[in-house]
Amino acid sequence: MLAPKRLLLTCLLVAFLSLYQSIAALAAELQYTLSMPEPHTHYFEVELHLKGTGRKGHIDYKMPVWAPGSYLIREFPKNVEGFVATDKAGKNLRAEKIDKNTWRVYSQKASEVKVKYKVYAFELSVRTSFIDASHGYVNGTSVFMYPEGYQKQSGELVVKPYKDWSKVSTGLTSTGNFTYTFPDYDVLADSPLEIGNHEVLTFTAAGVPHEVAMYGPGNFVPDRLLADMKKVTETAVAIFGELPVKRYVFIVHNLQRSGGGLEHLNSTTLQTTSTSYGTESGYNGFLNLVAHEYFHLWNVKRLRPEPLGPFDYSQENYTTLLWVAEGFTSYYSNVICLRAGIITPQKFLDTVSGSIHAVENTPGNKVQTVSEASFDAWIKSYRPNENSRNTEVSYYTKGTVLGHLLNMELMNATNGAKNLDDVMQYMYNRYYKQLNRGYTEQEVKQALELVAGKKLDDFFRDYINGTKTPDYNCIFEAAGLQLVNLNAGNNQVNWGATASPSDGKLIVRSLTRGSSAWQAGINVQDELLAIEGTRVASADEVTAALANYELGDRVQVLVNRSGKLQTLEVLLLKDESVRYRFERVEAPTSQQQQLFEKWLHLK
Repeated sequence: MLAPKRLLLTCLLVAFLSLYQSIAALAAELQYTLSMPEPHTHYFEVELHLKGTGRKGHIDYKMPVWAPGSYLIREFPKNVEGFVATDKAGKNLRAEKIDKNTWRVYSQKASEVKVKYKVYAFELSVRTSFIDASHGYVNGTSVFMYPEGYQKQSGELVVKPYKDWSKVSTGLTSTGNFTYTFPDYDVLADSPLEIGNHEVLTFTAAGVPHEVAMYGPGNFVPDRLLADMKKVTETAVAIFGELPVKRYVFIVHNLQRSGGGLEHLNSTTLQTTSTSYGTESGYNGFLNLVAHEYFHLWNVKRLRPEPLGPFDYSQENYTTLLWVAEGFTSYYSNVICLRAGIITPQKFLDTVSGSIHAVENTPGNKVQTVSEASFDAWIKSYRPNENSRNTEVSYYTKGTVLGHLLNMELMNATNGAKNLDDVMQYMYNRYYKQLNRGYTEQEVKQALELVAGKKLDDFFRDYINGTKTPDYNCIFEAAGLQLVNLNAGNNQVNWGATASPSDGKLIVRSLTRGSSAWQAGINVQDELLAIEGTRVASADEVTAALANYELGDRVQVLVNRSGKLQTLEVLLLKDESVRYRFERVEAPTSQQQQLFEKWLHLK
């Protein structure tokens, strides 16, 4: 143990060095240049110019390995090539790669260091970057490195679009001529760019300009779409009472087949099929996606679980609270569409019941808690296999259901005076605006209990950190509703093996835990040949063959397993899956009617 005086001197020295480094970093100048001279080759070219580095013997340049909002290590450094470094005079500086995502430049105390590299970008998703002859899309963490120790450094991004392109859409602050400023690396990384000749639409919501960058043709009607997006965004703003940005950008990719979105600080990227706007379900689905990603403007980008910011871009950032970050956001996307008049109250009820039976029909719901699903997203959620459904539950879907259950608990406990909105408002004001930090699971529980005026120990133990099935009817009875199982009384067989043809063979792709096929020992990758001597070559033929038998019958199934024929005896078990629908109770009380109307915004 150090002597007190020596310990004090050591602490002062560490503090001084930290302050010195911070001051040195603030005195530096940082500029990125993004070029794309040959977009058909799928390469972005990046130049990173750092001035004011003369006191450092080396500088480490790091490429993130994941994209915030998408919880999977994606190993973005694998797409980097041609890394070189030079000083102010253009003289090459020695550089070496010291780990999977770090390039060390021996700057020899040079006052300026220029780094150049290329990034191969040919994965068109909301989580990655892409460029081809038609457009370029940049998701910052997959393109921009950062110099270690300069993450808080403000800087400038100069974009040099391909010669035939004339537009750049991004949430970054523009200073003109495709030049943008950023206060730190987090903002640069969190501001995607759409580059090309896309269509730009605009609308104003809550007094704030919103830009919609439309890449690709779509069968949307601009005036109708913008009017409905305005309804959705202003409905979201009303939940928190303020819009914490001065400008917002939607980047929309209209593609042949795609879907999904990713939130950012003052923008989002959405992907949809180009024909989705032409049907009621497709159009409403797109607006639901708009609502989901826009709600993230508050929930996640500002109000966030403690581990989700500031980010460590080099490794996993674990949290047990994605059921709040994503699940509550999915809950609110439906609520927003209801309140905005995009969907009817009946459609809303159908969506709620659909989420419930989706959770209850997932065998993994009895294996994995929703907090475990959140924590293990990095190794499970984004890497599904044939057994995932049997061992996992979606923190999106179950988090949505928990949002509805908690909302009903709050409304019932306060006679309709409070709901989940009050919890979100309280947490936003306390943890983002007042304390400027993330929240813990205990603090989520405390906020819910504060609004409810009662303890929620049992709820958290059973449904969040446990796998107990909620008594849905007991909870929704507060609003005069019963959840009716439309599958009750059926006598259908729970076969439980999905199969599809491959090279003329009918191959088992997945099995449902507890099903007839599961219990009999049928395996994934088995080739199904015959049922009771009848040849089967398609899933329809399996269904037709099983239709000749009843529950409790035992049938002989011939399979080819790794070149060996085996006959398995399968006991036909009952299908216990549920399909729910809400129905009103007879003669609801005045309090039930009041909660029902408040919940569905009927008055």
